[in-house]
Amino acid sequence: IKNFVFHRILGISGAVLTLAIPFVLGLQNNNKTLDNEQSFCPLKATTGFPCPSCGITKSIVYFYDGNIIKSLTFHFLGPFVVAFCFFIIILFSVEITTKKVYYRKWFFNKKLAYTFAAFLIVYHSVRLVFFVQENSWDEILRQSIWK
Repeated sequence: IKNFVFHRILGISGAVLTLAIPFVLGLQNNNKTLDNEQSFCPLKATTGFPCPSCGITKSIVYFYDGNIIKSLTFHFLGPFVVAFCFFIIILFSVEITTKKVYYRKWFFNKKLAYTFAAFLIVYHSVRLVFFVQENSWDEILRQSIWK
């Protein structure tokens, strides 16, 4: 049971951090310069190309600001990440309290995992096509460490 509680606390901590970091960034930037800020993504910093999760943080910041359209343009899954984090915080808190596991079949469902992976591959591929169309090679290099 010790491991069970420890893993749930880790999950809650991760969800809280995922919600808190964009909140703090939004407070610091007042959303004035966020569009032009360098990404924290190591892949984008190295190659200039975004990874599948690039834009999630900015998406969440704009979601907190109430700008849903801009949130969805940075990353379609940003608002869903917020909802999922709140769900995890509530679920894991209930699991710690009741000492029972809920929704296990959903979290370990291969069909659901493959469907989500396929969605991410298609979504990221479309994003990459638009990224290459909207940016010249010089602009892509400027977004990397090879400026």
